[in-house]
Amino acid sequence: MNMRRTARNAVGIVAVAAVALALAGCARGGTDNGGGGGSAAPTSPGVTDTTLTIGITTPLSGATAGPGTCTVAGVTAYFGAKNADGGVKFGDGKTRKIEIKALDDGYDPQKAKANYDQLKDSVFLMGMGLGTPTNRAWREAATADKVPQVLVETGDPIFSDQSQSPWQLGFVPTYLNEGEAFGKLLAASGSDHKVAVLSQNDDYGKGYVEGFKKGIEGASNITIVKELTYEATDTSVDGQLTEMAATKADVFFNAMSITPLVISALQKAQQLNWKPSWFLPSNTSSPGAILTPGKASAFPGVYSVAFSASASSPAFADDADMKAFLSNLKTYANYPDVPAFPHCIWSYMSGAVLDQVFQKMTTPTRDEFMKELRTISDFQAPLMLPDTAVDTTVDGQPAVSSVVVQKYNGKGYDTVSSFG
Repeated sequence: MNMRRTARNAVGIVAVAAVALALAGCARGGTDNGGGGGSAAPTSPGVTDTTLTIGITTPLSGATAGPGTCTVAGVTAYFGAKNADGGVKFGDGKTRKIEIKALDDGYDPQKAKANYDQLKDSVFLMGMGLGTPTNRAWREAATADKVPQVLVETGDPIFSDQSQSPWQLGFVPTYLNEGEAFGKLLAASGSDHKVAVLSQNDDYGKGYVEGFKKGIEGASNITIVKELTYEATDTSVDGQLTEMAATKADVFFNAMSITPLVISALQKAQQLNWKPSWFLPSNTSSPGAILTPGKASAFPGVYSVAFSASASSPAFADDADMKAFLSNLKTYANYPDVPAFPHCIWSYMSGAVLDQVFQKMTTPTRDEFMKELRTISDFQAPLMLPDTAVDTTVDGQPAVSSVVVQKYNGKGYDTVSSFG
């Protein structure tokens, strides 16, 4: 995806969201508590008899602007279409339009916390935003304030642990879920493999490595020959790649979240004539945005995991849900391109999950929302892959915990059951 265009799309989304919020404010008739038109029913901030407002803090600028913009675009597209059809009918019998207010945090935890402070009293819930450090920055505050922080796009397991995070819920599989899937696939190959590991030096990277090691536990055919880390603020990992190439490992487990670094790592490995099979996290494995510019076809295999269809894959070009998604993305989120990142689809799915919850809510309160959020089971959101589903009923697991392993085919991914 063109970053300049991505940034422009981000501005467009925020502008549309701000206008929508202003219009929603007019509809409230100047009420201070969001109660809406003198209704006697109990309410929480950010909801009236006719509207409900969602807040998002996410990177709309900087190195993660591509996927960050998608976290806003997808849910905006979903509810834009619902609003055009009249809105969402809630469990209390009222039909409400859903408004989005998004702020840019640039993947900076301090900005994310400031955004939360700015939004918390004017929105009903917050969520969908990208990033482990940025979401962690305001998790404790949201818990103390009893503000839902839900369907966030981080695999950090703390967001799905109800004892630690009673007002939170992650959406995407945990880092451990993904890492373990890779490890099990490799261990089941039966052949000997040497693995080099490069991970982000934070909970993101540590979670992937922990899951991978759990997946290969007891497998005598797998040897980790080198483990290195990098900082999320680094601009190059060339030194780490050089060290790893010297090991001649035939598998590279690369737990990286920064798009430009993944591309440069792919390119550097080829310059070093080191061509192992790669394992990449789901959020940095985009065929169009990462693998094509990184010339990933030069490697014997690039593997990732997924639970959603890929917008850029020819296999889904004629899918009815995909066509509706792309149309809604262009019409309601001002996002004209086929998204190169899966986050657009993930947040679109999150919109569908929220829709299910809203339909169950008999009172428009945050407490009722969190209660009903925990009741979604075996829900097939639009664009989910076979053998995956949304299940919010399991403590310690995010809304989606099931994944399938896929192998890059030069254009998209094919689901595989074995390594090689």
